Amino acid sequence: MSLQPQYVPLNVEPVGELRLSEVISALSYALDLTEGQPAGHSVRCCWIGMYIGKLLDLDQNDLWDLYYTLLLKDAGCSSNAARLYELYGGDERKIKHDYKTVNGDKLKDIARFVFQSVDGDQGLIKKMQRLSRLVVRGDRYANDLVETRCERGADIAKRLGFNDKIADGIRYLDEHWDGQGRPYHIRGDRIPVHSRIALLAQVIDVFFQASGQQTAEAEVSRRRGSWFDPELVDIFMNLRHDNTFWRDLANDDIQYIVQNMAPEDQPVYLTEERLDDITAAFGMIVDAKSPYTYNHSSRVAQYSLAICEELNLDEIRFPFIRRGAFLHDIGKLGVSNDILDKPGKLNDTEWEVMRDHARHTEMILSHLSPFADLARVAAAHHERLDGGGYPYGLTADEIRIETRIITVADFFDAITAERPYRGPIPVDRAIEIMRDEVATAIDEVVLNALIERLPPLQT
Repeated sequence: MSLQPQYVPLNVEPVGELRLSEVISALSYALDLTEGQPAGHSVRCCWIGMYIGKLLDLDQNDLWDLYYTLLLKDAGCSSNAARLYELYGGDERKIKHDYKTVNGDKLKDIARFVFQSVDGDQGLIKKMQRLSRLVVRGDRYANDLVETRCERGADIAKRLGFNDKIADGIRYLDEHWDGQGRPYHIRGDRIPVHSRIALLAQVIDVFFQASGQQTAEAEVSRRRGSWFDPELVDIFMNLRHDNTFWRDLANDDIQYIVQNMAPEDQPVYLTEERLDDITAAFGMIVDAKSPYTYNHSSRVAQYSLAICEELNLDEIRFPFIRRGAFLHDIGKLGVSNDILDKPGKLNDTEWEVMRDHARHTEMILSHLSPFADLARVAAAHHERLDGGGYPYGLTADEIRIETRIITVADFFDAITAERPYRGPIPVDRAIEIMRDEVATAIDEVVLNALIERLPPLQT
């Protein structure tokens, strides 16, 4: 068996050819996974919201802000995942999905949702304890969860270089026209128009995907004047016979339709630095999903670059590898926290779900055509030289040097960090464990390069 890595010429479109709208719309598919929504939810919300915004006669600057508010409305979605799992048990993505269909103004609907959502697999006593806490403190918990999500989303928007209007559009996403929303209970015109449109677009898409146009229209009408700005509802209701609106909303190519409707007189092309900021921010979104993955992506990127330097790789490969390291686990946004944070051994079904995160990574990154190489490299970080890895069972001569580097960096950080089922493993013991995997799972040359760089990395 050959252990020589593939040195494949990079096939990556120059950063100068990448538009901001293209990158954000593609990566928004990762946010849909965490919210438990059908793929393309954020993009469809962007189509809905931009259509309404144009009919509202928003100017170009406001449309630009609205566009990115809609695509990034769920940027903080991973920050409350672990807490939701702690409160309810079970799959927090299903809880998030189901909650979006509940009319929070109706106590009966809320009570039914809570009772049905609390996991009963751990026994009746555990379920009753969870229910008791939610009955007594449910309102406070709900407010805290929404505040965490919205504030985190606003912070990520700022880290991505977006302005205060976009950050505020995300911050006030869950406020309602009548003041009964969360977390700040502001009402009416005090809610930014971008937030009002984004919430409306979200509800339209959720019910349209679940039950079709008539159900979406009926649900929006019921919430007119309570959840939603009446003027915006009236604009939407006037679209009931707009065939273009509904046809494109159901179009499989809606991502590309939305990319091309970005309100940019001159398209915003990305610099290397801006693209790195975006990939790092999405790495932060992944790491926020579990308390056991805090800063994992940034450490894997740090270790990967140190290995590159030690191996004297051509520096043209560095940005590619750094982005792959930041985004290698983006598919974990599609794995529930009852699996990610499970304190014991995963059963066969859970293990299959966990393994699927690699395929999710490739799916998300492949939505951005210039990232085609990056998608394959990042998704292969659990492949093994002996062919026993996943998702594709690649053998040594099929595993590229970039993947081998990310694999070693990820392996090292995973075993030296705390996990739900054990404490962190000391560095010297971690190296012993990794040496036992040389030539079967990991590349010896790459491991030795990491070892050479460990002292400065640990200071």
